[in-house]
Amino acid sequence: MARRKLIAGNWKMNGHLDHLRELHGIEKAAKTHPQVDVAICPPATLIAPAVARVPGLAIGAQDCHAADKGAHTGCLSAPMLKEVGAHHVIVGHSERRADQGETDSDVKAKAEAAHRHGLTAIVCVGETEEERDAGQAEAVVTGQVSASLPSDATADWLVVAYEPVWAIGTGRVPTLDDVATMHAAIRATLSDIIGDEAPGVRILYGGSMNGDNAAELLAVDNVDGGLVGGASLSADKFVPIIEAGAALA
Repeated sequence: MARRKLIAGNWKMNGHLDHLRELHGIEKAAKTHPQVDVAICPPATLIAPAVARVPGLAIGAQDCHAADKGAHTGCLSAPMLKEVGAHHVIVGHSERRADQGETDSDVKAKAEAAHRHGLTAIVCVGETEEERDAGQAEAVVTGQVSASLPSDATADWLVVAYEPVWAIGTGRVPTLDDVATMHAAIRATLSDIIGDEAPGVRILYGGSMNGDNAAELLAVDNVDGGLVGGASLSADKFVPIIEAGAALA
């Protein structure tokens, strides 16, 4: 099944209002290459101004709470994100799993909240270096997929992002064979969970993707785009990744 590439940027805890100038070049590239979907997930403080500044670019969020409202100081709900114009929301990123102690069940509940309010959920999974070295990488990742995804998920609102934790921001990248093996395992697990919907779900690769390696990574079977960290902060660095995805469309 042909799946549209999705190139999504995660700004993490970076950027202020003046940094939104980078979005103009990214929006231009997205319009130039309409065969590829492009999204940027900036810090929550920048979602509304980003939506206003670049209406032609999909803007997302980096997290949401599982509840729609309540006594959850410092948290943002899916309906709040939807109200300010977000299209996507990342849930279960390894940094939140590690730093905030999020469990697979937490991630699943957040994905369900995103769906309830019309947001595309980008559910992140990935193994640590220790888990890979112990030969547990595939078991860890497929276990996360099984426990983090709602059983009624469909391809029109679910995206899975595989990010080997040890490759995030380090410049280290798995071999292409390793990426292909893991994405195939994720696809098989999706089939077990959601059946006929599985072939339509996009699986992104994340972890030190950049303009130099994007073309070969995006050409790997079952790699349907990228979840890009540092390189997404600059139009000059992010646009070549979009162009690499477009060339494969």
